[in-house]
Formats: sequence, C-alpha cells, structure tokens
Amino acid sequence: MRLLAVDSLRPGMKLGKKIYNEDGLVLLSEEVELNDRMIKRLGEVGIAYVYIHDPQTDDIDIPDMIQEKTRQKALQEIRKQFRELSGFTLQKSVSHLGKAFGGIMESILEDIGSRQDTMIMLNDLGSTDQNLYQHSLTVCLYSLVLGKANGYNRQQLLELGIGSLLHDIGKTQLSPDILLKPGKLTREEYLEVQKHAQIGYQILKKVPDISLLSAICALQHHERIDGTGYPNRLHNGEIHEYAKWVGLADSYDAMTANRSYRAPMLPHQAVEALYTGAGTLYEQYMLEKFRDCVAIYPLGLPVVLSTGEEGIVVRIDPRIPHRPVIRVLKDQDGQELAAPYEIDLSAVLSVIITEAGGMKKAEEQAGLG
Repeated sequence: MRLLAVDSLRPGMKLGKKIYNEDGLVLLSEEVELNDRMIKRLGEVGIAYVYIHDPQTDDIDIPDMIQEKTRQKALQEIRKQFRELSGFTLQKSVSHLGKAFGGIMESILEDIGSRQDTMIMLNDLGSTDQNLYQHSLTVCLYSLVLGKANGYNRQQLLELGIGSLLHDIGKTQLSPDILLKPGKLTREEYLEVQKHAQIGYQILKKVPDISLLSAICALQHHERIDGTGYPNRLHNGEIHEYAKWVGLADSYDAMTANRSYRAPMLPHQAVEALYTGAGTLYEQYMLEKFRDCVAIYPLGLPVVLSTGEEGIVVRIDPRIPHRPVIRVLKDQDGQELAAPYEIDLSAVLSVIITEAGGMKKAEEQAGLG
C-alpha cells in the first residue's frame, strides 16, 4: 500500500484501508474501487490522505495501533457518554463514568501491550473531519505509547489512559456553535473554550473510580512550562507529568488531524513545529522521547531523496524512525525503474529525504535548504 493525497487519487484506484465516519462506522471498505463521485466525497468530508493498493507496494503492511473492534467499541462508548453529558448540570451523578471507561481502557492497554513495536502512527487518516470522539481516542493512544516508552507501570498507564481519553470531557458543556465553528474564534469565544479544562476537572474529580491524577490531565493539559498556558498559568514544576504528555499528544493530533478548513500537517512537519516550543512550551526530554516514538515518515509515504530519486517508505526501525528504508521506484529523471531497489537510510547517511508526501521539508520551503 501507499499513501496518497486525496487530490492525487484517480478513478479505478482501490482503497487499501477502510474509511470511517465520526462514530467509527465504516463508510468505504478496503478493496473498493474508487470513482469520481467517491473521490469528490472524500474531499468533502475532510479526508486528506488515504492508503491505496499498488502492485509495487502491496507487500507493505500498515498496522493499526489497536484492533478494529477495540477502536469501534471505544468510539461508541465515548460518543454515548459524551452525548449524555451534553447539557447536563454538574449536580447530576457521574459516578458511572469510571465503570463505563474502565473496561475500554483495559482493552486498549491489552492491544498496545501485545505489540512490541508500537509507535505513534497517523491514527485517523481514514476518518472523516475529526471530532471530539475521535480526537479523545487518538490522544489517548498517543499518550499511552509515550507512557509505555517512559517506563510507566500498569497503574500509571491506567491513570494516564483515562486522563488522556477524557481530557476534553469538559467540552461537552460548551456550545456546539463555538466548538464546531470553522473559522477563527473571537477573543470571547476563545475564552469560553478555555473553560473546558476547569469544567472537565470538576466532572472527573467527582467520579469515585477515576483517579484524581486522571482528572488533573483534564485540568492541566493546556498548561505550558513557561507559564503561558491555561487555565492557571502554571509553570514547569507545577504541572503534573501526565498532563505534560497529554498536552504534547493533544497538540500533535491537532496539527496532523483532518479539518474541513485546512490541510493536516504530515508527521515530520508537526514534530518540527513542536520543537519550536522546546524549553518554553514543552520539556526538551519529552520532545526527544516523543520524536523517538513517532513514525515521522509513515509506512507507504511517497518521498523524494536528495539524489533526486523517488520512492516509498517500506520499513521503519523503531530505534531510528527518522531514517527509514525507502523503496526507490523512479530515478533522478522521474523515470519508472524496471527493477525497484531499497535504500536503508540508517546505513546510507549521505542520502536524506528532501520531500515527503509531495511537500518539501520546512527549511527548504523557507529558502534555508
């Protein structure tokens, strides 16, 4: 399989992975042959990239971070509970939330724990314009990968997992007109959105089966180490480590997610953007851990090398994800090779990736490369 931008799709191409709607239900199955109407619809619902079948790359397996049944069950439970919470008053009982999400978290941890090579992949490429439910699950998956890499034990992963899954639960109490506004928020609207952190904490701290540390994830995930975050403008040592991981995952997902009003960043672009906040917004060691956990160049991604050759990412070594193995399909003149071959960038250090997914690296776009 290879990854293609929707505007590069052509009729007759076959989907390599399923397309889901906001509730986690399948809109288009793999192997579906695309036509003009389907391609147009993919763009309309906010899909930016899809995996397609391709004879030159059909041996590339694109693993999911969790099983499909776990994913669907989690999204259905998030949707059910968040919809029931919408418009409720804080005086109502929320004691059932711990039980509702406890089983989901066990399944997620089991799926992630069963894979030794778990990395942060582009989890929602096949989802329509991202919503609160998908975002909550994606941030949870990313946070758990980071927690696992940081050596957290099972209890810590449960606390982090619940906290990250429910980090935005306070948004259930905000006006949909603000949350779903496609354009830029006014100052008043932005201040209203900021209330979700405090509201989420107020909801979760009342739940007997949810740790207070999980509730703190909701309260502090928008705090930044230089004191410029919200709601309490906390500084580095005042912010819990869990909330710092969730804040990183939340920011990364916001950058790489599908949006109806702008194209998503690819992973290497998002990581570069996060690094501009090193030492001010995010801790340096956390960014380094994050970078080491991210599939910066996802499997199936088209790339251009410094040699001028074009190819596809076919393998990633989790120890050095920024130096993947590339299957070269075209020579420096853009001619298809009769016999494609592979280059392991971890062994050939003189060759670098200059374009990914049709986008030049940030320094070249700025005229610095």
